[in-house]
Amino acid sequence: MDARSIIARLRRGEAPVPAEIAWFAQGLADGTVSDAQAGAFAMGVCLKGLGEEGRVALTRAMRDSGDVLDWGAGAPVVDKHSTGGVGDCVSLVLAPALAACGMRVPMVSGRGLGHTGGTLDKLESIPGLRVDHDRARLGAILEETGCFIASATGRIAPADRRLYAVRDVTATVESIDLITASILSKKLAAGVGTLVLDVKCGSGAFMKGRDEAAELARALVAVANAAGCRTAALVTDMDQPLCPSLGNAREVALCMEILGGNRAAAPRLHDLSVALGARVLALTGEDEGAAAERLGAAIASGAAMERFARMVALMGGPPDMDEDWRSHLPQAPVVGDVVAPADGVVAAWQGEALGLAVVALGGGRRVESDRVDPAVGLSDLVPVGTRVTRGDPLATIHARSEADAEQAAAAVLSALIIAPEGPAARPPVLERIDP
Repeated sequence: MDARSIIARLRRGEAPVPAEIAWFAQGLADGTVSDAQAGAFAMGVCLKGLGEEGRVALTRAMRDSGDVLDWGAGAPVVDKHSTGGVGDCVSLVLAPALAACGMRVPMVSGRGLGHTGGTLDKLESIPGLRVDHDRARLGAILEETGCFIASATGRIAPADRRLYAVRDVTATVESIDLITASILSKKLAAGVGTLVLDVKCGSGAFMKGRDEAAELARALVAVANAAGCRTAALVTDMDQPLCPSLGNAREVALCMEILGGNRAAAPRLHDLSVALGARVLALTGEDEGAAAERLGAAIASGAAMERFARMVALMGGPPDMDEDWRSHLPQAPVVGDVVAPADGVVAAWQGEALGLAVVALGGGRRVESDRVDPAVGLSDLVPVGTRVTRGDPLATIHARSEADAEQAAAAVLSALIIAPEGPAARPPVLERIDP
């Protein structure tokens, strides 16, 4: 086999056979395939497609291009993946809640880029916590707490890492085939047997339309199940931030409120976390309604908080995160409110614009090498549908300087739509995609 013949088949509209795809993925991992050939392959897939059999073959091949972790016998190994949004910190609530319900959750997560935040950046706002532990250490943490949230090692799906870097600079990111294989190869390589997918749509998501989000969700569910991982998906609303805080330490603080039993602090975040968890527990054989009750009880009772605090301590963070989290999270020196410019109802928040406002404060990355300020961001964002009077607080800004705060206030107001009446409420879960 050689890369040119595989690329030529794609150019002619002929899907490569699984053996060719496996050879190409190994070539991506070991350098046999050049950057030019990787780019041509990605463009060929974008233009001609692989079909479902090809998607499954590429997912398996990229999974097998490096280490495939095995956590041994015991409780079910489950996980959740989100396609990303604004104020989306479900992982920090869901992983310990599932662990408190007897699951093992080896959650390999990523960093923020663009307008969406990254789970690892949020965790690293906790002083001392490290996300880059080796396989043996992660195994010990999983054994003791039932969960970890960590970065992938360089040996997890190296073919995907190479292909993604090429896709980013060749305008081939937006391909259902390549997105599906990229997401699932990493999850399957992490040793997950059961998976729930949170595919977001709306102004704060990468996919704005519900139809395209549902198309991706169906592709992911079909390929994951064909590759041997029990998987279902929820298409969820990202037309407003999932929780009223944006920015790394600010979102961790919200999660600590939820884990402390205060559902009212972020009801959409709480309810979506429970819905996703109940779906994954149902895939392991539990009754979904009973599973939702069990997850809610694990959060309300403090059992999930205890798991989270233990995980934080074992990953290098403070030993008393459950009892004294407020003193550990960094605070920005400038804090002030953005107020309503007129009477009316908050009819919409443009989620991507809010996310970019946090990036401009220093809370995210424009390019991968940017440093992130964990303290900055927004909090107390009023939800869509709230009636306000001119001068009422709309959000609180946490900034490094007065100039940054003024710029952020202007950005927040530009992301706001106030109208005489609000829109009909949208539930967090819009659609279910079952196996």
